[in-house]
Order: sequence, then structure tokens, then C-alpha cells
Amino acid sequence: MGDILIVDDERDIRELISDILKDEGYTTRLAANSDECMDQINADPPALMILDIWLKDSRMDGIDILKATKRDNPGIPIVIISGHGNIEIAVAAIKQGAYDFIEKPFNIDQLMVVIGRAMETSRLRRENTELRRRDEAPAEMVGASSAFKALKNNLDKVTKSNGRVMLTGPAGCGKEIAARYIHAQSNRAAGPFVSVNCASIEPERMEEVLFGRDGVDRGVEPGLLEQAHGGVLYFDEVADMPLGTQSKILRVLVEQQFQRVGSSDKVRVDMRVISSTNKELQEEIEAGRFRQELYHRLNVVPIQVPSLEARREDIPMLAEHFIDAFNKAQGLPLRKLADEAVAMLQTMVWQGNVRQLKNVIERVLILGEGSGPITATELPQSEPAQQDDSRVVLSGSLATLPLREARELFEREYLLTQINRFGGNISRTASFVGMERSALHRKLKSLGVVTSNKSGSRVAHVEGEVAKTA
Repeated sequence: MGDILIVDDERDIRELISDILKDEGYTTRLAANSDECMDQINADPPALMILDIWLKDSRMDGIDILKATKRDNPGIPIVIISGHGNIEIAVAAIKQGAYDFIEKPFNIDQLMVVIGRAMETSRLRRENTELRRRDEAPAEMVGASSAFKALKNNLDKVTKSNGRVMLTGPAGCGKEIAARYIHAQSNRAAGPFVSVNCASIEPERMEEVLFGRDGVDRGVEPGLLEQAHGGVLYFDEVADMPLGTQSKILRVLVEQQFQRVGSSDKVRVDMRVISSTNKELQEEIEAGRFRQELYHRLNVVPIQVPSLEARREDIPMLAEHFIDAFNKAQGLPLRKLADEAVAMLQTMVWQGNVRQLKNVIERVLILGEGSGPITATELPQSEPAQQDDSRVVLSGSLATLPLREARELFEREYLLTQINRFGGNISRTASFVGMERSALHRKLKSLGVVTSNKSGSRVAHVEGEVAKTA
């Protein structure tokens, strides 16, 4: 039923409670003083602890043990017992996190009721935590492009270590999904994943949110660092963390402990830290907005998360993934993508990256009618709406050029777009545009279009602009 640690300096009391609990189907462990108690907890945390307030010949009394246990193992419910009970002691114990207080000599039936309720409360808390984790954003990685494979290969290399990872890339490219993937594949997968959005927390509240508060009136309020104990703490957009908080986080990373706001007690934490940013942290350091020491502590393993531009081949797969996810989560229609819709998605400009693609798919599913394939006309237009599908609206700059220059400019941009759409694959591009591969090579050469490696995939660009795209 459960493993219960009984801590009391009176042998008769320890053994009496143990015999009663064993008759009820529980397993028990015994401790006569604080050292034995802490050794038992550190070796294997119990499901519940029955703790005497007054422990003769002990280094710590019951309240001290209660504080230390709730600091390092907050999930253990603790029932306080004492033969010297009074209302002040009871209030102090409850404020420090005790589940309940029972005065000696106690009624056996009362003790069993309290233990049963404490165990049930603990079970429900664990179940709620597990359910919240299941409801969190999935850690599923979707893609097949060269850039995606390079990213996933790097992520797989760091999952089994405890090293700190810095994820960089533009907003919306999937940095949090990458962080959750590391957590889900690591030996901390059973622990919590706590996300800290550094850009959304008010600077004056940052320390209280991270470190928690120990107030006289409200008792102990654990912060996000404490909640991440045993798991992963993810700093989203870490460049937006206030400078004052940065120095304190640096100390936490060095010492693996911190102090709650309003308290001098040290709180020990065991957590892995993953950070992300869409800014150039070296520029932030030079501008005095980010601490170089913290950068070096967080940037142990840097991993670049590619933009959607660098992995256009993955767009059809990602779109189908989002369609399926919205169908399961919201009951939206499970629609296919027409070929022309796929082509348009792969050639659109995605400044918001994967997040923007997800939003577009959700919008189309909500506003669309019927369950047939999604067509290109349902997708948002980057150019003015067309009155006649047989006509193309020219941009102002293209319309001012002579025919030969306009044609060359159009062909260059068209072929750049198609090559990048197919991940630099010339054979697939030639097949789609209806040209022989050799003819396409000659055309690309005449237009000054070349391909080179970037972010793990081949990207087309105009010759002489390599430095701009590298």
C-alpha cells in the first residue's frame, strides 16, 4: 500500500505505530533521531513520514526535519505527532508544509484516518501532475529534410547527458519543442518540465516567480526552480531576463542551491537547464544587457534550430501533422492538401516560421467548408487578390523593366523558390518545372544561380551573395 517512515525517539512508540501500520498492509521503516531520518530519506524517499516534534539527543528537531524534507522532497506528506502539543506548534508545522498534527497520546482510529487521507492526497497530486504533463505540448519532432535530420541528430546526442543546452533560432521555429524532445528522451523524462518565459514575466516579479517566497503570513510558496527539481528547467528567450536576476541564476548554476525571497534558508535543487534565444547573445553581451559569465554557463552545448525557410521540404509533413492534431484536439475536419495547396505552402514567405504555419492551418480548417481537399484559394494570399486566375498581377518594380530584364528576374526568382522548396534537389526541381536536368543546369548557370550548404541543407542563391546567406 505504501512505504511509511516513522521518526520518534521513543522506541515503544515507534514499534507500536509500525505494528499497527503493518496490520493495515503498509510497509514501515524506523528512525530514532534526525541523522537516521535524513539517511533514510536520502537513500530512498518514503511515501509518507510520521514525525515527532521533540527528538532527544538529535542534531535537528522535528520542525527542522520538516523544513529540510519539504525543501528537498516536497512531495512527501508529513504527519506531525507530539506529546507536548499546543496550538503554536501545530500552526508552525502546518505553515512549514505538514499535512496534519496529532497530539500524543493519539487515538489509533484518528491516526489511520489522517494517514489514509494524506496518502490519498499525495496520490491525487501525483496523478494531477502526470495529467498536466500529458496535456503539455507534445515533444514529437516532425520532418524529413536534411536540416531537420541534422537538428534531430544533435538533439539525440545530448538527451542522455546532463549538459546545459542553448537553442538558438528565429521566433516560432520550434525551440521549445526541441527542448521538450530532449526532456522526453532523457533520464529525467519522469521528472517535471518547467518552462520560464523570460519575456512575459514582469522584471520586478522575476525573482519571486523563480525562487519562491517564504512569508510569515502565507507560508512557503515554491518558485519555478523548486518545481523543476528532478527534471528540466527551460529558460525561453533567456536574453530578456533582467540583469539582476541573471547574476542570481548564475549563482544557482554554480552552487545548485538558492534562497527563497524572504528567507535565509538554502534550498537545494537538482535540475537540468535548457535555454533558448532568438537574439545574438554576443551582441547583447557587448551592449551590457547580458552577462558573459552566464552565457558561458548556459552555452555548454549550442544547437541551432533551423527556420522554416531552411526546411521547406518539411512543410507538407508539418501541415498534415497539424491537421491531424487539430482534428484530435478540437474536432476540426480531417482534410487532405491538394497538390496546388502544397506547392503554394512551400513557396510562401514564413516570417513566423512553424508557428505561423500552424496558425494558417488552424485558420483554414476553422473557416473552410466541407471535408474535401484544401485548395490554394483557401490559403492566405501574399499578393493582392486576383480577379481573374488567368492573369498575374505584376509587382511595381517588375512592371517598370524591359521584357528581357523582367523575364530574367522572374526566371531567377521562380527557380530560386522551386529549388529551395525541394531542398536543393535539382532532379526534383527539373521534374516539377518541366525541364531536362541538363537544360535546368544551363539555365541556372546563365542566371547566376548556385547552391550551397546552409543549416544542414542545400540552399539556392545568386552567385556572389554567398556571404549574405551563409
